[in-house]
Amino acid sequence: MTRFWQRLSQRERALVGLTAAILLMFFGKYLVVTPFLERREAVKNELETQPQLLEKNLRYLGQKEALAASLESARNEIKARETKLLTGDTPSVSASDLQDTVQGMATREGTQVITTRVLNPEPVGSFSKISIQMEVGGQIDQIANLIRGLEASPKYLVLDEINVRSLFRPIGLPQPQGLQAPAQNLRVSLTVAGYARAQPAATGKPGEQNETKAKASKEADE
Repeated sequence: MTRFWQRLSQRERALVGLTAAILLMFFGKYLVVTPFLERREAVKNELETQPQLLEKNLRYLGQKEALAASLESARNEIKARETKLLTGDTPSVSASDLQDTVQGMATREGTQVITTRVLNPEPVGSFSKISIQMEVGGQIDQIANLIRGLEASPKYLVLDEINVRSLFRPIGLPQPQGLQAPAQNLRVSLTVAGYARAQPAATGKPGEQNETKAKASKEADE
């Protein structure tokens, strides 16, 4: 290397030195200056955003009591609305509760429950929609009172469908001898629905399920 340097002329040595200086400046810029500038810009941005973030956090802390009160109010409202749900751990029990509620209202209004049919439950988010289809007979005012009672029920009930059939005889049509006008002049088909909390599906270990099945099979054989 020393011999190579000695062989170079004064001009060549100057060019080599200038090239080395340029390379040193190039690598110095990308290895030292650029990271320093980027770091300084990042620190500058952080210093600008930190006060805003701090102010935002202080506003949230100032609203802590109001947020806690709103949360408690929402919980109380949900708890109050839960009393309007149908009771029961299974859809069949909830359907029985719905039947008892609607039949009790129909009886109080003087209508006659002719048929009742439980429809398949429908999942609605974290709830189950329980529906029954009933056919009742009665006077106009009795049916109207029953519908108003369903709407004002302590339970959250929805009247999904109503079909009304009149039992009036047309004017001018003679009444058969020996028969009196029916006490029920309306025949109404109602589809009433209520809501119950959806119960999570029962899960168990495979060994427990097999043990349960074996026990059931043994009891059936006995």
